[in-house]
Amino acid sequence: MRKSFFMFLSRVNKLLLPSYSKRQLDLSKASKLQLAIIGWRYYVTTNALE
Repeated sequence: MRKSFFMFLSRVNKLLLPSYSKRQLDLSKASKLQLAIIGWRYYVTTNALE
């Protein structure tokens, strides 16, 4: 149940949230909001893979 929930969240993230790796964002110049989005995507992705 938990894994399927995070799989769903990762698909929603892919559709709604921007991909900063495609934009080649420099992490040292990223704003707090951009860092929060990157952290959220990382959290969801790691939980979807487990």
